[in-house]
Amino acid sequence: MSTAFRMTFVAQPEDIDVMGHVNNAVWVRWMEIVATHHWEALAPMDVQQRVAWVVTRHEIDYRGNVRQGETVEAVTQIDGPPRGARFDRVTEFFGTDGKLRVTARTTWAMIDLASGRLMRVPADLAEIFLA
Repeated sequence: MSTAFRMTFVAQPEDIDVMGHVNNAVWVRWMEIVATHHWEALAPMDVQQRVAWVVTRHEIDYRGNVRQGETVEAVTQIDGPPRGARFDRVTEFFGTDGKLRVTARTTWAMIDLASGRLMRVPADLAEIFLA
């Protein structure tokens, strides 16, 4: 498993649903934000300009609620080597009390921007995220 990447989020009024806690769609948005920041922090700029990532699957477990003004820490990492064009990313969100609020496994696929087609994740790129 790779080195973890961390980000903090604070639940804003627009993130809250009718139940008074962070909406499910917001968790997915936060997962995309932390994954993108992880990618941008580690991937070489020339690669970032040539490829993009798309989600092919989300599996999310909600274990606790977060209300307006509360803070969570997102911890994301790559969960093993790629399988062709795809790899799995695990993201967990922890409250300030250290308790797990949400855990997710997301499958991402690499797209060549010039052709718009799936492309195999190069071994040297995978190494960066698995080191």
